[in-house]
Amino acid sequence: MNAPDISAFAYPPDAVSGAAPAIFAVRQLRLTDFRNYRQLRLDCDTPPIVLVGANGAGKTNLLEALSFLAPGRGLRRARLDEACHRARAAEQGANWAVAATLDTPDGRLAIGTGLEPPRSEGGLPRRVVRIDGRAAQSQTALGQHVAVVWLTPQLDRLFLDGPGERRRFLDRLVTALHPEHAGDVAAYENALRQRARLLGEGNRDPHWFTALEDTMARHGVALAANRADTVQRLDAAARLGVGPFPRAALAMAGEVDGWIATMAALDAEDRLRAGLAAARLRDAESGTTSVGPHRSDLAVRHLDLDLPAAEGSTGQQKAILVSIALAHARLVAMSRGRPPLLLLDEIAAHLDAERRVALFDEVVALGAQSWMTGTDAELFKPLAGRAQMLRVADGSIAAH
Repeated sequence: MNAPDISAFAYPPDAVSGAAPAIFAVRQLRLTDFRNYRQLRLDCDTPPIVLVGANGAGKTNLLEALSFLAPGRGLRRARLDEACHRARAAEQGANWAVAATLDTPDGRLAIGTGLEPPRSEGGLPRRVVRIDGRAAQSQTALGQHVAVVWLTPQLDRLFLDGPGERRRFLDRLVTALHPEHAGDVAAYENALRQRARLLGEGNRDPHWFTALEDTMARHGVALAANRADTVQRLDAAARLGVGPFPRAALAMAGEVDGWIATMAALDAEDRLRAGLAAARLRDAESGTTSVGPHRSDLAVRHLDLDLPAAEGSTGQQKAILVSIALAHARLVAMSRGRPPLLLLDEIAAHLDAERRVALFDEVVALGAQSWMTGTDAELFKPLAGRAQMLRVADGSIAAH
């Protein structure tokens, strides 16, 4: 089976008629062989959009498809081939495609992305991207056009999990403000893996290590600087709070983050290069890389209770997450002239009535296209007349 022609899924400018465009919104979405959707075409009205259905109906699958409109591995961080429709997954050359037409402040935008099967025996499938019908060099180009932020039940443990989960969460927030960040992260992590592989193989060729460590220093300092800028700005916004949601303080914690705060970028690069070179033997023995922004952490504090977020109750931690996401959406809207797409999975079930209403009012006021899922339509009653309500059932969607 050949790879899908993603450009064929991009709609012409008059494909969707109706009200004046939202500030930034998906107006039409089409899926092919994605998870439990064989074929789906969804015309979207005004934000927000509520997806209601039983567990396993495909609500989160739809959010995952939307998450592929931005750079990265998507909402579930699954292998690309795992997103293939279950009836096609075992076929040789199985693939999937997601295409969307969006209204933006710059006009109508068509994005297509999907899985391209391996080109040769033993090869790996890869993700391909088209923007307005033209092939993009890499998926990082999506960050120039679309910002997507999501909250899922799995993130409820964000403050209790290891630093890696918080870095990934933060990097999505950073990319929404600094689209080039996704490329810096990809380049840094690729060099990090290559250096670790050479150390594990016992390779001691200084030329290889010098080249890899130079790449790590340049991209590592760039990504750390973007993290620092985002966290500083987000900290100022989150300290204000949103309605009944708690105020939060955010800060970076890590060796490289300290350098970024106290010295010029070029000096930080030199220091990281020197640190990596000096640590080669130690890193080879330990099987880790002991210095770099991959060891940084995001520290979050609940200001109203004056304690680390990790020490709050489950409900308090959820409320802080929502508060940060809303503060970030406001920040993106002000900085880029458009809010991000908000993907809020099972969000209403974990908030009390006051906070649910505050959340709904905020996303409507933002003009953000927020996609929310839930099993109980009653929880979304405060959005009556202000949202597109859809019923999801085993790979099909209908008006609720």
